[in-house]
Amino acid sequence: MLMRLAPLASPVLAMAVLALTWGTVPSTGLLVACGVGLMAAVLASVHHAEVVAHKVGEPLGTLVLALAVTVIEVALIVTLMLAGGDKAAYVARDTVYAAIMVIGTGVVGLCLLVGGWRHREQTFRAEGANAGWAALMALAGLTLVLPTYTTTTPGGTYSNSQLAFAGLASLALWLAYVFVQTVRHRDYFLPVGAAHDDEVHAQPPSGMQTAVSVGLLVVALVAVIGLAKVLSPTIEAVVDAARAPKAVIGVVIALLVLLPETLAAIRAAHANRLQTSLNLAIGSAMASIGLSIPVVAALSVWLGLPLHLGIDGKDLVLLVLTFGVGTLTMTHGRTTIMQGAVHLVVFAAYLFLTLVP
Repeated sequence: MLMRLAPLASPVLAMAVLALTWGTVPSTGLLVACGVGLMAAVLASVHHAEVVAHKVGEPLGTLVLALAVTVIEVALIVTLMLAGGDKAAYVARDTVYAAIMVIGTGVVGLCLLVGGWRHREQTFRAEGANAGWAALMALAGLTLVLPTYTTTTPGGTYSNSQLAFAGLASLALWLAYVFVQTVRHRDYFLPVGAAHDDEVHAQPPSGMQTAVSVGLLVVALVAVIGLAKVLSPTIEAVVDAARAPKAVIGVVIALLVLLPETLAAIRAAHANRLQTSLNLAIGSAMASIGLSIPVVAALSVWLGLPLHLGIDGKDLVLLVLTFGVGTLTMTHGRTTIMQGAVHLVVFAAYLFLTLVP
């Protein structure tokens, strides 16, 4: 009984904890409650996203959690940009770059390792994975790499016209990916190797259950983002006390925000539905750029806010390494723990070099 009530009560309780922090300086006890509420909201969001996904079917179901998290993530970026002024010029870049690295190396690596350990070898449709990975490479190059090398404005920035083009191109490429995934070539993204998975053949939830899960999913995700924001000053204080680079804060916040997607992807890989894991991972990274960049670009041009998008040499090397390793992984349609180990080593290098740049 408790297990059934927990996903229903957790989002509401997490929002209640978030409401207690409104307009106050959280005490130590309230910060602990925020941490517990954050974890509960993450687990609840995964549950409700899977309910909705089971109702609408694949591959549309994998877009539910990715799109929901990304929309709220964009709102968080915009809020920080409006509140931070010049100090927030790097927020969009750091958030998008962290999302790509966390998803492309950490989430994918964990899925391949967990799935490979349990099932020895897993299969997926290379046509769909390659399409999404190629689009992600193009988006990352257009938004994170090219600004460092353009000459119209100082390094790492775009002019207003260049920014407008990058925003429109990012949105167009994301919309094309969604159209291909859900309409034109839907079969490229359907799970394989799940014929004996009881979850796939279980009775779909009713319309009422789905509606409740949609509402609670939104509540849970808002709670996740809000509580992560409340905890960020504490995280920043810990980082400062440890004398770690400021970039560590962005990584920690990205890890918190991406927890729902990470848990959902790992659970799918454990159930031998690696295609679902990759759909969710690549779709999340695509949405992170395809939705974030157009919004922040429009905001920057409209309000004249500074926006620094270009990454430096170290991050560029790690990005190239991530896409190189990912390309080899996505090519053959079969994976073992070896591919997972490679991705996780690159992820470990990313985390280590963030701490020790």
